[in-house]
Amino acid sequence: MERIPLAIIGSGGMGTRHLFGLAELERAGLNPFDLVAVCDIDGARAEALAGEAESRLGRRPRTGTSLADAVHLGAAAVDITTVPQFHHTLAAEAISLGLDVMVEKPVGLTIAAAQQLADQVSGTDRVLSVAENFRRDPTNRLVKALVDGGVLGDPRYFHQSSGGGGNLMAISMWRHMKDESGILFDAGTHYTDMMEYYLGPVTSVYAQMRLFEKTRYNPAATGGAPASNPGGVYGQSQAAMPAQFEATAEDALYAMANFASGAIGQYAENRAEHGRTSWARSVHGSAGAVEIPKDRSGEPLVLTLESTRTYTGAEILPLVPDFQLDDVTAALFGGPQATAYGKDFETVDRLLLAVEYAEFGQAIDSRSKPEVGLEEGLRAIALCYAMMESGAAGGTIVTVDDVLNGTVREYQRSIDAAIGIDA
Repeated sequence: MERIPLAIIGSGGMGTRHLFGLAELERAGLNPFDLVAVCDIDGARAEALAGEAESRLGRRPRTGTSLADAVHLGAAAVDITTVPQFHHTLAAEAISLGLDVMVEKPVGLTIAAAQQLADQVSGTDRVLSVAENFRRDPTNRLVKALVDGGVLGDPRYFHQSSGGGGNLMAISMWRHMKDESGILFDAGTHYTDMMEYYLGPVTSVYAQMRLFEKTRYNPAATGGAPASNPGGVYGQSQAAMPAQFEATAEDALYAMANFASGAIGQYAENRAEHGRTSWARSVHGSAGAVEIPKDRSGEPLVLTLESTRTYTGAEILPLVPDFQLDDVTAALFGGPQATAYGKDFETVDRLLLAVEYAEFGQAIDSRSKPEVGLEEGLRAIALCYAMMESGAAGGTIVTVDDVLNGTVREYQRSIDAAIGIDA
């Protein structure tokens, strides 16, 4: 198959991580793309990523500062890896230029922003893929197989809780700014996608939300180790960020969710936790429950049926004999029924991004809908904002449909204003 000319738009930390994923696909002989360009408003940053691409792919892409440059340099598809506030405008512009698009989540900074992108995509034959990697983790694929195969019985309850961070900066300053995609939204769109991936649509939620740590600290600015640096690619930019700053985005959310199936969900995300870093996710049904490790950890599932029989890792496979990973995931993770794969975070992060790229290429080649497209991307942000809208209103019940259609958007109003949307 002739390779698809690709440009990466955004050459910071996420663009670098995506390049690492593309390199994994190249190494496996499965790369459908030819990286012809990398673009960034900071030309020096684009040149740095081009050099990284040359070392990992064996060929140096050309550089530019805009989407128009990407087209001029021969790109037929783009991967948008900028900060979130530009996702929807750049994706819409790329669609208008006739490009196929993969865009990092969230697909829009608000529902109104995402709807502007939806209006641009409507009526075109362009592929729009949202880069949602958590559901592609083989352990999460196995959870989905357990639910769909009825091994857990009728789903009754979903639980997720996590905590950590204290008063330190989480990766980047913008993750603590409400108008730039605060941490509850940036991380939350991953988790809301997982909730509906496992158990189907959520209809309504109610929640409480807090901003506990109004001042955040960045140890990298004074020569210390970054509090968080996934992929090891953010250190230089973190060192240039302020040593301390005032946060405007809430950092803790506690919610209950009603699924259309009748199941109940409990969700707690505390990014201001000063105790031990914590993680728990599980799905419970009428016949048993499965405990799910943190995404990208490579650790095994623990399945318990009827309170007495416990299965771990590969022991689960006979219960779901039809479970099969797609060919690319199988090639990258060690087989069609990989369950626990013992790889470090950085490796898993790269491999899951490689899977995203492979599926994007397949969707372009077949002109088919990607697994995570505009609809899934919209629902992920709508469910996340439903919880946040409820929390901002003191715990009132909010339906996901009312957030999707714009009836409930009070929390989002200031964000829309900040990004120039008058809705």
